[in-house]
Amino acid sequence: MFLFFSELLGRSVLDSSGEHVGKLVDLKAKLGDPYPKVVTLIVKLRREKKPQALNWSEVKSLNGNIISLKPEAEKKFKPFEVNEEEIILREELLDKQVVDTYGAKIERINDIHLLIVDEELHVVHVDFGVRGILRRLGWIRAIDFFTNWLFAYQFEEKMISWKYVQPLASDPQKKNLKLNVTLRKLHELHPSDLADIIEELDQRNRSNVFKSLDLQTAAQTFEEVDPKLQLSLIESSSLEHASDILEEMAPDEATDFLADLPEEKKQKLIQTMEKPHREKLEELLKFKEGTAGSIMTKDFISIQEDKTIGNAIEEFKKTTHPLETIAYLYITDRENHLVGILTLRHLLLCEKDVPLSKLMKTHLIKVNPGDDVKEVAEIFKKYKFMALPVVDEDGILRGIITLRDVVESEYL
Repeated sequence: MFLFFSELLGRSVLDSSGEHVGKLVDLKAKLGDPYPKVVTLIVKLRREKKPQALNWSEVKSLNGNIISLKPEAEKKFKPFEVNEEEIILREELLDKQVVDTYGAKIERINDIHLLIVDEELHVVHVDFGVRGILRRLGWIRAIDFFTNWLFAYQFEEKMISWKYVQPLASDPQKKNLKLNVTLRKLHELHPSDLADIIEELDQRNRSNVFKSLDLQTAAQTFEEVDPKLQLSLIESSSLEHASDILEEMAPDEATDFLADLPEEKKQKLIQTMEKPHREKLEELLKFKEGTAGSIMTKDFISIQEDKTIGNAIEEFKKTTHPLETIAYLYITDRENHLVGILTLRHLLLCEKDVPLSKLMKTHLIKVNPGDDVKEVAEIFKKYKFMALPVVDEDGILRGIITLRDVVESEYL
């Protein structure tokens, strides 16, 4: 027999002689099985201020609005306790948010679908449709009658099987958001979709989702999140985890975030980073906001002019930089002066033993770290480049600016 949790809440609980002992206020189910078994009734007794717990095995029957207990069961009530292997249906599920990773959106649990099998009660679905709300309000029959009479239609059930609903991450009290994993896991969603999900959640669940992501996914998602929410996400993480995320981010994105922080918080994060990442970000943070240096990135491929196409291909294979930062290869001399540029097309079409110096383009369009972002944007507009090199007054390559960096700049 199927029934809904909302139909059980508030039911009278009677002892074996038919005397009223209290009302049902919640149920506890044991996690671990595909369809968790209800193991405990939580009842508000007449003479007790706090709800009391009773093992489900003491239930004799469910009849209409009545829960009947076995003989002597009323003597076995005990104080209600939280067990980390159990979940409390009303407190921890009802009205809680669910991430639907198939549709990359937020749902809310409006009811819980239960099944009685061999005198055992199991959780089988969570209901996130309109019918769940109407059922809890007691309007479902009236609304069905009205919509059937007027439109020959009634609202459909919208339910997710419990086997696709899991705690998002390990949590002794299971307060975390529940997750629909029907087809995809969170890390398989596009970072932009994940950012949209995180922005819709309340603060606690937002933090839980973010903490559950692997480091690379967290960094990519963090870059897409509204800047107004970035600080709260970082503050919800440990100092070490926060610095790891910033190390994984594109340097220019990490710099943009750090530049807006109070000096004390900024220094704490920077000092926790590994030395190469710390030095890279400290260099970028020196540049005045609104200049080319403030939006450039250190993620690019440079190689000395005495190398070959084959050497360049090996460098390309080793890089993990974002695609937009490796559209060009920057050729330097031994002192790191920029002397030429190659495109990825050269790597694909030329023989491996061809020297880079014979193929590189030496007529270069470049910008200085102190140039205004608006001037940089005009160069992109004129020449249709994917990226521009940034060199200092001595001609030393300091970084690059991608088209995306310019488009997303707040100074345009």
